[in-house]
Amino acid sequence: MAKVFLDANIIIDLIEKRQVLSLDDLTGNEVYFSPLSIHILAYLFKYKMPEDGLLEALENYMAVAFDESVLQKALEGPTNDFEDNVQLQSADKAGCEVFLTYDKTLLKMSRFGQCKIIDRVPTKD
Repeated sequence: MAKVFLDANIIIDLIEKRQVLSLDDLTGNEVYFSPLSIHILAYLFKYKMPEDGLLEALENYMAVAFDESVLQKALEGPTNDFEDNVQLQSADKAGCEVFLTYDKTLLKMSRFGQCKIIDRVPTKD
């Protein structure tokens, strides 16, 4: 079982059922996300709360608190994109081993802290 952090683009694909990845693919992993991802999703798709599909999809995942320490670190980097930095710093704060994303810029980093940055769910051992 891995501690897996979902970038906003992964959550969008999951919630909108774009079939790249399914919720079942994450079974057996401890899954984390940033509340910022939910804000992005709700804004993009104009969700009205409560959004049942969103609540159901995220009920078994853990939100990483967006607190002052995440904010301060995100303002410092490691990239020049604040939203990406919030995601990366949140994953680091949660102690995640895997950062799941489709962002080509982040994938080129390959690692951040103890997180391996990849674009597919790690295989189950």
